[in-house]
Amino acid sequence: MAAAAAELVIGWCIFGLLLLAILAFCWIYVRKYQSQRESGGFSTVTAIFSLAVALIASALLPVDIFLVSYMKYQNGTFKEWANANVSVQIENTVLYGYYTLYSVILFCVFFWIPFVYFYYEEKDDDDTSKCTQIKTALKYTLGFVVICALLLLIGAFVPLNLPSNKNSTEWEKVKFLFEELGSSHGLAALSFSISSLTLIGMLAAITYTAYGMSALPLNLIKGTRNAAYERLENTEDIEEVEQHIQAIRSKSKDGRPLSARDRRTLKQCEERLRTLRKRDRHLEFIENSWWTKFCGALRPLKIIWGIFFILVALLFIISLFLSNLDKALHSAGIDSGFIIFGTNLSNPLNMLLPLLQTVFPLDYILITIIIMYFIFTSMAGIRNIGIWFFWIRLYKIRRGRTRPQALLFLCMILLLIVLHTSYMIYSLAPQYVMYGSQNYLIESNITSDVHKGNSTLPVPRRCDADAPEDQCTVTRTYLFLHKFWFFSAAYYFGNWAFLGVFLIGLVVSCCKGKKSVIEGVDEESDISDDDEPSAYSV
Repeated sequence: MAAAAAELVIGWCIFGLLLLAILAFCWIYVRKYQSQRESGGFSTVTAIFSLAVALIASALLPVDIFLVSYMKYQNGTFKEWANANVSVQIENTVLYGYYTLYSVILFCVFFWIPFVYFYYEEKDDDDTSKCTQIKTALKYTLGFVVICALLLLIGAFVPLNLPSNKNSTEWEKVKFLFEELGSSHGLAALSFSISSLTLIGMLAAITYTAYGMSALPLNLIKGTRNAAYERLENTEDIEEVEQHIQAIRSKSKDGRPLSARDRRTLKQCEERLRTLRKRDRHLEFIENSWWTKFCGALRPLKIIWGIFFILVALLFIISLFLSNLDKALHSAGIDSGFIIFGTNLSNPLNMLLPLLQTVFPLDYILITIIIMYFIFTSMAGIRNIGIWFFWIRLYKIRRGRTRPQALLFLCMILLLIVLHTSYMIYSLAPQYVMYGSQNYLIESNITSDVHKGNSTLPVPRRCDADAPEDQCTVTRTYLFLHKFWFFSAAYYFGNWAFLGVFLIGLVVSCCKGKKSVIEGVDEESDISDDDEPSAYSV
């Protein structure tokens, strides 16, 4: 018992250190990308908090799998301290953790982030007072609150099991609805709301994560263009534009006014010249900075990381393809949400996890790497693509020049993508996500030469859907994944779309050339006269 308590204390210490590391990363990430001229304490705190919630929520899956596995030995027996009361207490603790995190996510997505976003939209108008800003932001946020309330009501009052008595009265049906809600402790309501957000997160993952999985490793491998060579090209462009301006102005030397077309062309050339000179100052600063030399020294390490990331992406994509193919061939169909228990077609990840389970804690490290890779590639995809509303680009994510509204959008998208991460991992290794490394005992007939007969001995077996309920504990994650079959069916088709977008992104990333060392500085919307060059643009 003392050993278990010591392990528990060590676990909480590790969790505390992990929490501090997550907060530190979120603060660095937000400060790195937010605009120094438009930054505000309100939006900064909101962005850091939302991003931290996303990362903490993603870390709950491996913790859930670890806890259900930690209660049993590998021989299939429960540990001495893991009696029925302790098991239920651990399950409830994890479930309440999901309740808390998912409730915070709902609060952020449907109230806090929209409120802060509309607050800063109103702040752009200098004539607006603080009180008016808050009132207007609350008015627009009310629409999101109504949507959240509708989702909770739909999830709460649409029971998964219908009354058995078809001749029941209307009052009995209503009473059954309340009993169903009470028996699930609001799990169905919260699950429906989270599943709805996960569906949106699936669309965001298809758009950003699938492309980021190809763009991030290939950008690391290819690197950026040489600053000196890029500056030489920029100098040639400056000379060309100056010659063009001089040629246009020469037309008015004899006193004749320029035509309307020449005036428009002259104005465009002068704007282009200002942009090129601004770009030249950035290139000169970067070319002579110590950061450029430091990044050049780290070039081999970046290539190694790029190769590692592309290998992880290929492992993920091949596993996802085989898992989806397995569902297409062996599942019960769309009415069941394409759910299968166990696997008929083994995929690399599903084979690798049981092997790593024999050496603690390699399987949890792999799951954590996949989840963090999923998040970092999502960030890379959002940075490369920007934030769009259909064909209209709303915001760009740039180092040191990202508006507060864009950062809030980025954090909301990451929150939604994180919700979809759990289902993606379940798609790759359903049995592992449901039961972790748990085994249970079955009676097996063994022929003994000593006693000249047959005897039965308990033999450990991997937990699956056929295992007794009192012998294997299902993760709390699974309770949120398959409450509604139609969401599972949508996720299944979304996985095929994810694979298609990844292949398209891989082709696009291979065909694109190296990025500029000052990516985005050549765009007029990103340039102002008081912008300072940054060495960290490399």
